[in-house]
Amino acid sequence: MVEVSEKKSCCHEHPDALRAAEQSHSRPSLTDYVCPMHPEVHQNRPGNCPICGMILELGGTPLEEKVDPELKNMSRRFWVSLSLSLPILLMVMGEMIPPLHLHRLISPAWAIWVQFVLSTPVVLWGGWPFFERGWLSIVRRKLNMFTLISIGIGTAYFYSVIAVLFPQIFPPSFLMGDQVAVYFEAAAIITVLVLLGQVLELKARSRTSSAIKALLGLAPKTARRVRENGREEDAALEGVEPGERLRVRPGEKVPVDGVLLDGFSSVDESMITGEPMPVEKKRGDRVTGGTVNGNGTFIMQAEAVGSDTLLAHIVQMVSDAQRSRAPIQRLADTVSAYFVPAVVLAAFVTFAVWALIGPEPHFTYALLNAVAVLIIACPCALGLATPMSIMVAVGRGASGGVLVKNAEALETMEKVDTVVVDKTGTLTEGKPRLQSVESMSDAFDADRLLQLAGSLERGSEHPLATAIVSGAEEKGVAFFPVSEFQSFPGKGITGKVDGHSVALGNIKLLYEMDIELGDLPAVAANMSISGETAVYVAVDRKPAGLVSVVDPIKGSTQQGIRSLHSAGLRLVMLTGDNQVTAQKIAKELGIDEVIAEVLPHEKVEVVKRLQGEGRVVAMAGDGINDAPALAQAHVGIAMGSGTDVAMESAGITLVKGDLRGIARARLLSRAVMRNIRQNLFFAFIYNSLGIPLAAGLLYPFFGLLLSPIIASAAMSFSSVSVVWNALRLRKLPL
Repeated sequence: MVEVSEKKSCCHEHPDALRAAEQSHSRPSLTDYVCPMHPEVHQNRPGNCPICGMILELGGTPLEEKVDPELKNMSRRFWVSLSLSLPILLMVMGEMIPPLHLHRLISPAWAIWVQFVLSTPVVLWGGWPFFERGWLSIVRRKLNMFTLISIGIGTAYFYSVIAVLFPQIFPPSFLMGDQVAVYFEAAAIITVLVLLGQVLELKARSRTSSAIKALLGLAPKTARRVRENGREEDAALEGVEPGERLRVRPGEKVPVDGVLLDGFSSVDESMITGEPMPVEKKRGDRVTGGTVNGNGTFIMQAEAVGSDTLLAHIVQMVSDAQRSRAPIQRLADTVSAYFVPAVVLAAFVTFAVWALIGPEPHFTYALLNAVAVLIIACPCALGLATPMSIMVAVGRGASGGVLVKNAEALETMEKVDTVVVDKTGTLTEGKPRLQSVESMSDAFDADRLLQLAGSLERGSEHPLATAIVSGAEEKGVAFFPVSEFQSFPGKGITGKVDGHSVALGNIKLLYEMDIELGDLPAVAANMSISGETAVYVAVDRKPAGLVSVVDPIKGSTQQGIRSLHSAGLRLVMLTGDNQVTAQKIAKELGIDEVIAEVLPHEKVEVVKRLQGEGRVVAMAGDGINDAPALAQAHVGIAMGSGTDVAMESAGITLVKGDLRGIARARLLSRAVMRNIRQNLFFAFIYNSLGIPLAAGLLYPFFGLLLSPIIASAAMSFSSVSVVWNALRLRKLPL
């Protein structure tokens, strides 16, 4: 039973993320077979697509590289058919090449019978898959390329069989000399050429999954387990459990995702980030399975194993995205829906015109030209133009740290003219640190103020809260219990700490609480000029002081902004920071527009406003509060170091999590869309020119006709050329 459904790709990129998405979204199983041209078609066994007739490919995530049984089957049919067709070709060519004198070795009557005997297994066995698919296309009323192939081959062959067995029923207009013309050689050679095209196409299509195969090859087969007694042993990777200690020696691949417990080294993470420079790792740092250890040795604790590793998520996501459909595919689908019936009609018209006004033997010319029209017009190249490019491009993006969730995001990225970026975690490291504490009250010195602020911030998950708590811990501050804790998103928090009512947040919070600000705004302004984020502290409804936090700008941000500007993109920075701090950072980085003091729910309104101005917007962010804006934008871009909600809302995820990845995604999008347009142009032009030529348009002027054999060769290689053009994307520099 064949099931046709719309499948949603889900994004799986980070070992600490997207677990809920993995459980809530369905995807093809390891025994699911999917059509490369119509990925909504899937079934639990091998077979052919009920829409286009193409061979279904194994969906899901390939666990290992296996020999394609369909390629093996088609190859066997091709070689057997070729060996039987060569004698037929020599007989026909022998009459055209006098030095061979092959026509003298066997009489014309016997030659026809020999061709009949040799061509029958070629057509009925070698070409049986085409007849089967062609018949199903008619029964299901889903006419496709195999409809045309089966009609073309079947017409030439069965006409010739009738001509051999019952020559007396044909009128004189079918005679060439004193015999009825037969076309066993056309039927056999066309079958062989179509089989050759299928073999070449299957081989080329198998190369589109090279990115997945390369990713699978990154995982090591074994891990070095460290026992409690210090004894070490090699263990199969499948047997590693979370919590176990593993040793990674110099030059070895990190077996699973985890955290470094002891030792120091540099790790080559280019396989997931696209960055060639090794990253130094020390105690407490995370390491990723499949990356390559440098000269040091270290002991790590396994945290994510098996299908939970980053590598496994990337492989699954690439596999899912390769099966998604780009909107531009609708153009090819619409054309194909009307194309095949139009070609059948064109073949009938061609036959009728040649039969009525063609030269003698006019029925012979009519038959040959009608068959040529059917064969050359097969829309395989048109159908393959988009999905092949998408499959290759998604794989290439994965190897460069750009993970595409679906083809629609990849297509839309080309049209983006405005990139909205959240400051924290996108432009900056996203790991703020405590800078200074300024007490403005005689009742509380700086240490006491930090103690109160740190105690209250322990109940908050905001990045600034983490910075304040970490800074207090480094100073050895002892925390107090907190009661009556309240959070005001985008403003701050309040609570009872050591008998005092404490409020901590921005100036909006203190305004709403009717707290006198005193000199706090002036001091905060000086902090903002220095690029610090000032957090107001009020105790017992009186201004007590300020805690300043800084979030360092990523080292790659400047280069990323230059790349985006060179691509003609406008950059808009969103931040909850005050206007002074935001403007300083924007001026330093060269940001085009700054929108400061933005509350979390207002980010989506900013995206809507820009869209209302006619802009095509990409939104880049990494936090939970970025998720609505990521979903609203034409393209949502999540930082790989961010939250699972942000990644699930985005169409593209950057594993490295910096702006250079956006430039890579843009480059990838432009390259794949250019490649698709080349394929579609070639397919449209090919059919636009091929059908009139096959119908005999040049015959009245130059006396030229297109042989069905030549038409078959052209049809087969047009499909292969489209796939090969798509394969060029594998070498795209990102």
